[in-house]
Amino acid sequence: MAARIRKGDRVVVIAGRDKGKTGEVVSVSPSDSRAVVRGINLARRHQKQTASAQGGIITKELPIHLSNIALSDRDGKPTRVGFRVEKDGRKVRVAKRTGEVIDG
Repeated sequence: MAARIRKGDRVVVIAGRDKGKTGEVVSVSPSDSRAVVRGINLARRHQKQTASAQGGIITKELPIHLSNIALSDRDGKPTRVGFRVEKDGRKVRVAKRTGEVIDG
């Protein structure tokens, strides 16, 4: 199945604690239906000191479910993603709001 949200996409949070915030997708885990978004779903964790890293309380991004994020359109509003086969045979992602091609 083709990925509707990919690494590097600009997304808007549509549900949850960070609703309305935007960020860039750092990684996607399709098997878990989750994505890590820069600056979204932040949590503070205690980090034990190691030989290579400093210890203390760190802030890190936790994964967020794919159903709680939507691709950001050019104007910053959330849009759903569809697929279309171009004349040259390529399958491309299309923004449902505007109908414009997202990639390629």
